[in-house]
Amino acid sequence: MTSPATDGADGPVFRLLYRSHNLVPEQDRRRVFGEIFTTARSKNKKLGITGALLLTEDVFVQVLEGDETAVRGLLARIEADPRHDDVRVLTAETVPQRVFSRWAMARVSADGEPDIPLIAGARGITVAAGRGVTQEQEALLDVMREAAHGQRHQV
Repeated sequence: MTSPATDGADGPVFRLLYRSHNLVPEQDRRRVFGEIFTTARSKNKKLGITGALLLTEDVFVQVLEGDETAVRGLLARIEADPRHDDVRVLTAETVPQRVFSRWAMARVSADGEPDIPLIAGARGITVAAGRGVTQEQEALLDVMREAAHGQRHQV
C-alpha cells in the first residue's frame, strides 16, 4: 500500500509553483523556517502533497504536487499566512507525474550549495545528509532558483 504522499507518483498530478515575499524577521528566520519544514512535512504527507521549498532572505519559492483541491487549499492557507506577502502563482497545471514523489517537503539551496542538506527539528534547521536528485528534479529546482531571482522561466 502506498502512502498519500506517493499516490499519483506514476500518473497525472496537479503541480503548482508560486513565489512570495518573505516577511519573517531576520532574527527569527532559523526558528521559523525550522517550524515551517516540520509542519509542512507532517501536514503535506497527510494531504498527499509533495514538493520542494526554496527560501532566501527575500522570497519563498515553492512547488506543490498532489490533488488539485488539496494543493489549492494549501495555497489559500499560504496566501493568508502573515509570513508571506505578494503570493504569485507562476504555474498551475496537470502534469504526467510527480517530480517530488518522495518529498513531503524538501529544502532547496538558492546559491549552488547541495540541495536538501537540512532537516527541521525543535531547534530549527540543522544539517543532514544530502540526497541525490534526478534530472527531472534538477530541472524543476533550476526553475525555482530562477524564480527566486525574478527571472523568466519555463516549466
